[in-house]
Amino acid sequence: MTTTMTSEKALMAHLMRRAGFGASSEELDRLVAQGYDETVEQLLDIEQPSRMTDNMIRRYHSEYSGMMGNLSAGANWMYRMVSTDTPLREKLNLMWHGMYATGYSKLANGKVLHDQIRMFERHGMGSFKNLLIEISKDPAMIVWLDNVQNHKGSINENYGRELLELFSMGVGNYSEHDVKEAARAFTGWTIGNTDYMTLKSARDSVWPYGRLSFHFEYKADDHDDTEKEFLGHKGNFNGEDIVDIICQQPATAEFLSRHIYSFFVADEPPVPEWPYKPPRDPEAIAALSNIYFESNYSIKAMLRFLFKSDFFKSEEARFQRIKSPAELIASVLRLTEEFEKPDISMNPMSQQTQFMGQHLLSPPSVEGWHWGTEWIDSGALVERVNFASEHFGNLENPGVQSLVNRILEAGDHIAPVAVVDSALAELAITEISDNSRDALIDFATRQSEISSADQTPRERVVNILKLAGATPEFQRA
Repeated sequence: MTTTMTSEKALMAHLMRRAGFGASSEELDRLVAQGYDETVEQLLDIEQPSRMTDNMIRRYHSEYSGMMGNLSAGANWMYRMVSTDTPLREKLNLMWHGMYATGYSKLANGKVLHDQIRMFERHGMGSFKNLLIEISKDPAMIVWLDNVQNHKGSINENYGRELLELFSMGVGNYSEHDVKEAARAFTGWTIGNTDYMTLKSARDSVWPYGRLSFHFEYKADDHDDTEKEFLGHKGNFNGEDIVDIICQQPATAEFLSRHIYSFFVADEPPVPEWPYKPPRDPEAIAALSNIYFESNYSIKAMLRFLFKSDFFKSEEARFQRIKSPAELIASVLRLTEEFEKPDISMNPMSQQTQFMGQHLLSPPSVEGWHWGTEWIDSGALVERVNFASEHFGNLENPGVQSLVNRILEAGDHIAPVAVVDSALAELAITEISDNSRDALIDFATRQSEISSADQTPRERVVNILKLAGATPEFQRA
């Protein structure tokens, strides 16, 4: 394994891969000068404005306003990943979208899915208790998990079950009776104006509620206000009471901590295996669980602790995660700087995630995606490699021009080894296997033997960047 930059810069690159979508060598230099702890606080400050407001985005791409389908909604989100000044916010949105998987396949409404992501932006780094309440009120979730069909005297258990199984505690920490009592507590939590939307849907040919922007409504007359018994507690519970009891459970702290660890530190097995497989790092999970209770369920406090912890900073933690398709595409496009403003060409960029196995806003099931090595199969790997190579290989991209210019600062006649190391540094590939580096050097050496009349120095550098983007190290975070 070859190290390509100083330890301070390598650590900062690790932080930006995990808490964001990577960073250029130039940006890393600025952040190193700023300091690690200050950079963590800057990442956690999600109140900073994004690069472009909703109003401006709609001026450039009018379809972002309607978002009738999931393509435009997904493209809108992808543009935000690519352009945001608050990358941790969008990164965390990806985690919540995987954890609280909600999809177009059932909703047939891109706007409400977009609105759910915006809800994650507002509440995803606050109190976990508040986030669970907000996801319970979210119109997309209410329809997705059938709470719109959960009525006093005729309960639908779907949301109550998944709230316990996949959203908060995990299998083995509750009973079937608890599921039913949770469902009773959430009766009356529904979407508003359903009669009108059903009528509208008949004209719009989309079942069951059309493509209007759903909104939450609590119907007291449809709520079961009788006594319930849930996780050993008795009372006339409503949904907020159920969430409050859930958040008090040690199982909830461990479940959330394991999700955060898996997303930001190292891939864990899929959630269905958690009852049978212990955490990769039990001490880290225990420490995160302690912060959960000490901070009154603060997600920001858990993230601050995680990013400053020894287990996160450890060299053993680096490159232990495979980038999801969305992370890979965002990391490439932020470096190539192709989208200073949104336009319709962002649509196929969003579609690329689907070709790689991650259809944004349309997860395969309520379990979301199984992360880690399941992102990689023969077809998806080809798409990933081709995408990185294509975009790093386009000299018309402003970011690629900047990368090439910096690599050639010392002149056009740079030794192959120096070109390779400079290209790796510019893509913030801080460590690389000897096999990968040797292959790049061999290619650069063979290129140097080609006549300058057939290949310019800039073309040679671009070819190295294309190959560097295809390395296993760039495909990992």
